[in-house]
Amino acid sequence: MTEFNIKKKLVLLNSFLLFFVSCKTLEKNSIQGAVVSAREEASKIGVEILKKGGNAFDAMVATSFALTVVFPNAGNITGGGFMVYRTLKGDIGSLDYRETAPLSSSEKMYLDEQGEANKDLSRTGGLAVGIPGSVAGILEVHEKMGSLPLKDLIQPSIELAKRGFVVTEKQAQSLNNKRDEFIKVNGKNTFYGKIFNSGDTIKNPNLAKALNEISKHGNKGFYEGWVAESMVKKINKTGGNVSLEDFRSYEPKWRSPIVFYYKDLKVISMGPPSSGGICLAQMMKMVEPYNIGDLKYKSHKALHLMIEAERRSYADRSFFLGDPDFVSIPKYHLISSDYLSERMLNYNPLLASKSSDISYGDIVVVESDETTHFSILDSFGNAVSVTTTLNGSYGSKVFVDEIGVFMNNEMDDFSSKPGSPNMFGLIGGKANSIKPKKRMLSSMTPTIVERNGKLFLILGTPGGSTIITSVFQTILNAYEYKMGIQESIDAPRFHHQWVPDSVRFEPNFKNVNELKRLKLLGHHFDLEKSKLIGRVDAIMVDKNGKISVGADKRGDDSAQTY
Repeated sequence: MTEFNIKKKLVLLNSFLLFFVSCKTLEKNSIQGAVVSAREEASKIGVEILKKGGNAFDAMVATSFALTVVFPNAGNITGGGFMVYRTLKGDIGSLDYRETAPLSSSEKMYLDEQGEANKDLSRTGGLAVGIPGSVAGILEVHEKMGSLPLKDLIQPSIELAKRGFVVTEKQAQSLNNKRDEFIKVNGKNTFYGKIFNSGDTIKNPNLAKALNEISKHGNKGFYEGWVAESMVKKINKTGGNVSLEDFRSYEPKWRSPIVFYYKDLKVISMGPPSSGGICLAQMMKMVEPYNIGDLKYKSHKALHLMIEAERRSYADRSFFLGDPDFVSIPKYHLISSDYLSERMLNYNPLLASKSSDISYGDIVVVESDETTHFSILDSFGNAVSVTTTLNGSYGSKVFVDEIGVFMNNEMDDFSSKPGSPNMFGLIGGKANSIKPKKRMLSSMTPTIVERNGKLFLILGTPGGSTIITSVFQTILNAYEYKMGIQESIDAPRFHHQWVPDSVRFEPNFKNVNELKRLKLLGHHFDLEKSKLIGRVDAIMVDKNGKISVGADKRGDDSAQTY
């Protein structure tokens, strides 16, 4: 049977299932499907695909391209990401389309004559750019799991780029804050070099042309031809050293997700080169024996327990984790109950640990605030959780005029020098050192949770190093503290990442008495430096099968349903 006939049968099957499931679902639940993303335009495009009989994977493709148009600081075709999925039958999997280091890369490429890391080189300009994986990943999902024609999934974004999108107040502030950097890298006439106001319309005809090329020619429309040539030229003009061979040789990889259990939950998350799944497993399994649900919500006792789990997990992250194709990672040992019990032996409920006393665990054998996440559930029961990024806000600030997009600065997620922090303050080790074609360590944590064998949560967030702790706290809010999904997302967050040895709280963390008690335990924090943490976008299915959605109010995020 030809691939065309197989896809045709899938479309017919999906249409039948859509009608059958819709009739059953409408009796108890008005929501049949949902897309929650960083922008209303992207969520609407994804939902329209679901309405037309597409599945969650079709909507993933359409939403990804739409975010490239309307959310240029993180939505992308020039970055990379991860997808975790669960089908109606309970089959699970994950796709790694993380960027790779160029063939010209080396461990010492960012070190000066004194052997110190030059942080500017790994963060801004052409030398900071990793080889993009987004297009290859998105098209891999379509080829293996999509049901509708690719052109039907990209066309809405092509039209959106042509007619333009309306700038929000938060987006105008974001663009204007980075304007000087855009001009410094690209010149005063660069596309985003003007002052933007809320209500302005941004049309991007060159991006529409690039998307049309991908629609017509697939991977060859991005990794070869004039699109690839324009990227190589601009990257090298701004200090990089990449080749067309770097682009032609890129491949996404299907990987086994990290799966662990917490009470009656089964958690499915991303494995290496993302640290998200392993660190999330460690944090949840370290607090599990202490029945945190019995502790008052956001009490100093609950905060103390969670902070100490976070501290120990990030210490392990710095030493053991990297690209599994290049380093040996004891991932099953790292999330085993015996190992995590050992990690908590020095936990004192009445005293904060010192990060200087917490090293990585004893095993014998070891990101940007402006990422973006979206969650999708279709009427067939397929669940998709996707996190994608350029790393820093607007990536390397290198703007390729011919295709209307910024390039990533993912090379900063490598360890430029073991022990030297990246832009998020994360300390890296030898396992995450730079090598050609290697994938840099990530904090992205797209996650799906089952409860008693049934779908419970689809969630994830941007936030660099705070991604994992935001997902950790949102799951506990929903499960242990029995909050609805929007309440779980709205709740104030905190973060500790081992180094620096301080807790970061959001501005709306108002319980002064509990924070005073936390300080008496020995924790360090400065409330004057508070700022928002993450933007969780999630979908919840309760015990009765009722679907609810949550879009983070910290951004312009939007939940669209039908």
